[in-house]
Amino acid sequence: MEQVKTRAEIDQKYKWNLADIFESDEKWEGAFNLVKAEIPVLKQFKGTLNDKNSLKEFFIKEHNVSLISEKLYVYAKMSRDQDNGNDTYVSMCDRAYSLLMLMETETAFVTPELTKLDDETLLLWANEDVFKDNSLFLKGIVRNKKHLLSEKEERILAQTSEMANSFDTIFTMLDDVDMRFEDIQMADGTKQQLSHGRYGLLLQDKNRDIRKQAYESMYNAHINNINTLAALYSSSVKKDVFYAKVRNFESVLQGELFSGNIPLTVYSGLIEQVHNFLPQMHRYVKLRQELLGIKDGKMYDMYVPLIDVPDTNYTYDAAQELAKKALAPLGEDYVRLLERSFKENWIDVYETKGKTSGAYSWGAYGVHPYMLLNYQGRLDDVFTLVHEAGHSMHTYYSDNSLPYEKAQYRIFVAEVASTVNEVLLLKYMLKNTQDKKMKAYLLNHFIDQFRTTLFRQTMFAEFEWETHKMAENDEPLTVSVLNKIYGDLNRLYYGDGVETDKFIEAEWSRIPHFYRAFYVYQYATGFSSAVAIADMILNEGAPAVERYKNFLSSGGSDFPVELLKITGVDLSKPEPIISALKVFEKTLEEFEGMVK
Repeated sequence: MEQVKTRAEIDQKYKWNLADIFESDEKWEGAFNLVKAEIPVLKQFKGTLNDKNSLKEFFIKEHNVSLISEKLYVYAKMSRDQDNGNDTYVSMCDRAYSLLMLMETETAFVTPELTKLDDETLLLWANEDVFKDNSLFLKGIVRNKKHLLSEKEERILAQTSEMANSFDTIFTMLDDVDMRFEDIQMADGTKQQLSHGRYGLLLQDKNRDIRKQAYESMYNAHINNINTLAALYSSSVKKDVFYAKVRNFESVLQGELFSGNIPLTVYSGLIEQVHNFLPQMHRYVKLRQELLGIKDGKMYDMYVPLIDVPDTNYTYDAAQELAKKALAPLGEDYVRLLERSFKENWIDVYETKGKTSGAYSWGAYGVHPYMLLNYQGRLDDVFTLVHEAGHSMHTYYSDNSLPYEKAQYRIFVAEVASTVNEVLLLKYMLKNTQDKKMKAYLLNHFIDQFRTTLFRQTMFAEFEWETHKMAENDEPLTVSVLNKIYGDLNRLYYGDGVETDKFIEAEWSRIPHFYRAFYVYQYATGFSSAVAIADMILNEGAPAVERYKNFLSSGGSDFPVELLKITGVDLSKPEPIISALKVFEKTLEEFEGMVK
């Protein structure tokens, strides 16, 4: 039976180098003790922030402590992500997070104290050069006054943060470490150990029995823990409701949209427009069934490629070269930066025992960004590489253009740069292959990107909205309730071309993003924006690239809908979503023409 490798069995060149953050665990300990000693100094500013000079001094000291605190947490968390069963880094991660919460608690006086100042003073200071790095924070105080509490209340809320964020940690430990899956019987008689990283690969296997085994093994493991997972998710939703009520928001959704100044119509409009195109989605599901030659469509049939293309396994080196060629339209500076990420150990490439599943890009200000992959050699993994590289380049451009206080971009725009890269890769491959089968394969891949990103993430968004509304109305979120909500949505989105069985009804129980309320819809809006931006880059050339890089360098310097307007995309209107859905329809028609 093929086993998942240990970290020691992976060549060093395929592992990220966290020494760029801290040279050693001992250096981390020294920084930890330094920050722990400095945090009480910040509390000494209490009662003095109505003085401009004192406020400026506070911001300087807070800046320095925050920078190191962020590095402490990033280093510990990423070290833990290498092996979630390593108690040393589990402990360091907990300690680093507790330190962040201590800082939040000890500085809880800041916002209430500044809230007491009149708006005119706050806005005057915000426009002074001495506060240029903190101008957004000061303007935010004015905007947020209705939702801010007293110093005592803010301190209490700060003390609850670690507890409130434990749901995500518990889910991660259960899902990535403790969950046990049944082995898969391969066609040659050998057994393969199922893991999160291998699951996606097995769902693309041409052998339907292998797909079925992987599907049922994955969901049986979650169904065996379904009561725990339902209690965990229900408690997480109740936590969201609690904070929304405490902050005087009418709903959790309103609270989540408020921070980024996102109109509710962006969320509701996304769902409405996707619903309008569900007949096209159903048409695609039935086409899959027809091309696979099956009458009883199952959800485990939704990921297998419809076109047989020889040699679709990509070595990691080949993936790097392909990425550089595909992203060349973004300019030489962009490609040089990409090469640095490959050569300087910014990336942790392969799946190993206990490693966090999936992929992400992350890092700390003042240090280059990092990427976590679980590379398997599929075309999907090549797309994942360029996707995470998009995040990393966005972070790099922002961090190198803006001060710490303004560099962090909001989640709403976080998926734009990553998806622009994916679209550019797909367009490059379509343009540079003469093989009709490969072209059909790529068109199918693009269609599936729409299915999994625009349609599926919108379905997730509906699920989240429904469960949170139920919790806000004190309705229980039991296993049967959650299964029914999810099952009904799956039937709505996939139609009668595929069976919504007991396994897929429980899919909500394995979605980690549900522990970050109302995050997933931004994949759909980001994808729609990216389709438009990539089209402008390829058709307009230099002017569009310049606008796009200005956007990448804008970080969190304004509200996200406004920042996207730099690129020429306005999500306050329905056109970007409709335009993307029409691209889906057009691509489906082109694909149908080739395969029929």
